[in-house]
Amino acid sequence: MNDKIPYKIYLSEDEMPKNWYNVRADMKEKPAPLLNPATKEPMTREELSQVFCEELVNQELDNDTRYIEIPKEIRDFYNMYRPSPLVRAYFLEKELQTPAKIYYKFEGNNTSGSHKLNSAIAQAYYAKKQGLKGVTTETGAGQWGTALSMATGYFGLDCKVFMVKCSYEQKPFRREVMRTYGAEVIPSPSMETNIGRQINKELPNSTGSLGCAISEAVEAAVTNEGYRYVLGSVLNQVLLHQSIIGQETKIALDKYGIKPDMIIGCAGGGSNLGGLIAPFMGEKLRGENDYEIIAVEPASCPSLTRGKYVYDFCDTGCICPLAKMYTLGSKFMPSANHAGGLRYHGMSTILSELYDKGLIKAVSVEQTKVFEAAKLFARVEGILPAPESSHAIRTTIDEALKCKENNEEKTIVFGLTGTGYFDLVAYQKFNDGEMSDYIPTDEDIQKTLAMCPKV
Repeated sequence: MNDKIPYKIYLSEDEMPKNWYNVRADMKEKPAPLLNPATKEPMTREELSQVFCEELVNQELDNDTRYIEIPKEIRDFYNMYRPSPLVRAYFLEKELQTPAKIYYKFEGNNTSGSHKLNSAIAQAYYAKKQGLKGVTTETGAGQWGTALSMATGYFGLDCKVFMVKCSYEQKPFRREVMRTYGAEVIPSPSMETNIGRQINKELPNSTGSLGCAISEAVEAAVTNEGYRYVLGSVLNQVLLHQSIIGQETKIALDKYGIKPDMIIGCAGGGSNLGGLIAPFMGEKLRGENDYEIIAVEPASCPSLTRGKYVYDFCDTGCICPLAKMYTLGSKFMPSANHAGGLRYHGMSTILSELYDKGLIKAVSVEQTKVFEAAKLFARVEGILPAPESSHAIRTTIDEALKCKENNEEKTIVFGLTGTGYFDLVAYQKFNDGEMSDYIPTDEDIQKTLAMCPKV
């Protein structure tokens, strides 16, 4: 072990970022605007304010302000669990016998168990500040719903969570954490909304999708006075809040004069990856430094690697704005055998634009290989990782083994987004040899892509 680099690098309270970093300010070509699905014109502030909190709308539309101050009330809450540690994976390096130096930013050291709390507390704060009664949302594997229920419980707000049905059934303990914090949790598609009833009629055995749950949550928000909809990924505002991850990571690396060659993150809607890479991408965009950035997505829901960069609905019910993103089509339903999150049909407009310009790379991995990596990591590093995080672990291991083959001493940083203690059914299936891989066919993807609106 190199004594100059501690096993865990922490920041002091004085070193904590006091602003979120808005990467859009440094993008020469900004993400395409959200469009009104009826008029195909950019959504106005007034239109968005009918769905989202007013201050969050301001953040969503702000493409020019580089740094946005984090309110003191949010920073005080962050201090309960931040800064999160940047960990040198000495034991993984030793196991792989690689010359690569591996670091991971661990975001699972809070009660919600994931990075999602960084944005949940911000969105709940702005809802409370606006005087709202409550919020509605969706959740896939449950990390976002858990984080939001914790945040709304803290601020005394109602919280209604539409949880993808297969996750609702596979992850009862995460569901119960949400209920313990005071949230109402409904399996989606449900019979509580017009859209849910319609989807159940068309697909009576549907196991659900994030796009479906989003439709229900939005309908519930706009039909109940005093409520707004909040989202845990994809949106510009969410990537802004998650920039706290990347900023802390960069400050910690800079303290020891470490410059990463490669930054790796799992990618579903884009919140974790967008937050982790934010300040590094800013340097890349400004021409100050260069980094290889890799987005890792599941082979069962491969929006970047097999989707198209077009305008599409953000939800299955086709009531949300249109976003220009890499998408598999809003009607795409991930296979029920997919054990983790990362099941959204599209990708953040910010990350989609960066990917389209060749500023980031993307790979897709099968879940059995993901769980192989997760089990190895748990055994040597002592943390049981979430399935989502394990996509980044898989690719980190693959890249570290390439370094071993080529005798290259690269520095790799990846995001460990959370813990897997509520994902033990999936681990059980893997350990029992019952886990399988499903990769959608080209025909499957073309069928749902053909349903994208013509813009």
